[in-house]
Amino acid sequence: MKLDILVIAAHPDDAELGCGGTIAKHVAAGKKVGILDLTKGELGTRGTEETRKREAALAGEILGLSFRDNVGLPDGFFQNTKEEQLRVIQLIRSCQPEIVITNAPTDRHPDHGKASQLAYDACFLSGLSKIVTKSQDGQLQNAWRPKQFYSFIQSELIIPDFVIDISDFWEIKMASIKAYQTQFFTKDSEGPQTFISRPEFLDFLQGRAAEFGNMIGVKYAEGFIAKRYPAVNLLTDLY
Repeated sequence: MKLDILVIAAHPDDAELGCGGTIAKHVAAGKKVGILDLTKGELGTRGTEETRKREAALAGEILGLSFRDNVGLPDGFFQNTKEEQLRVIQLIRSCQPEIVITNAPTDRHPDHGKASQLAYDACFLSGLSKIVTKSQDGQLQNAWRPKQFYSFIQSELIIPDFVIDISDFWEIKMASIKAYQTQFFTKDSEGPQTFISRPEFLDFLQGRAAEFGNMIGVKYAEGFIAKRYPAVNLLTDLY
């Protein structure tokens, strides 16, 4: 399926936490958006591989995704190897996204930085025609390199290169996050407390969005960093 935007994330719920509002905003604008989770989050303290799969599917429905898949790399232990790059390249070529968004390049969870580099390398290598891959039905794939590559900002505070107003899509973002009931303290969830299950974590998330929103005079925004400088055609195109 041809996508406008593909979010490549280390774990199910990373995309929702990092750029769920941006996803919802682009879906509302008629764009085809997908998420490629690299792992099943099987090492998570709360929940199981099966519950995360169901929660990810529900979150995808809430966001209106056109596509969601899971590479099935080992949570916590995946590396930026040729084999793992090729598995991601195959999916990039299948989706042919114009834009790829991925994890923060540095963060408290080591998988996030690893995922960011793996996604970037796979996007670049996907554009090399001498790298041969086949689709799931055995057909040779054409080379494809996304035009833009961005990273969302997670726990570690990174000054964004640009921010996107998500004020009108905050509730959809929060609904997609709360679809992961096993990961957060709700009346339906049980388990030991973790970094993200603390009630204060969602307060932090809202505060970060409000901080980024304040930068541009709106209620809520999500911040992104760019591998290359974003180009602006006319000053009047800027918000």
